[in-house]
Amino acid sequence: MLHKDVFCIRLKKLRKAGGEQQKDLAEAIGLSQTQISAIENGKQGTSFDKLAAICQHYNVSADYLLGLIDEPRPLS
Repeated sequence: MLHKDVFCIRLKKLRKAGGEQQKDLAEAIGLSQTQISAIENGKQGTSFDKLAAICQHYNVSADYLLGLIDEPRPLS
């Protein structure tokens, strides 16, 4: 089952594992730091375009970020 908390937690985990600040991710995908904070805290969603940008930035599948699989498979 999809739950937005899974997305929020996994996004934050990937960002921190990469040693990035919210502003770094924001600049990489064309959002503001405030928007990244809101997304990570479950107060704001994201578009398909930004989801794709996040997947490319971290080289993980959307299935992982959305909680459909448990392992962060690289993009193929």
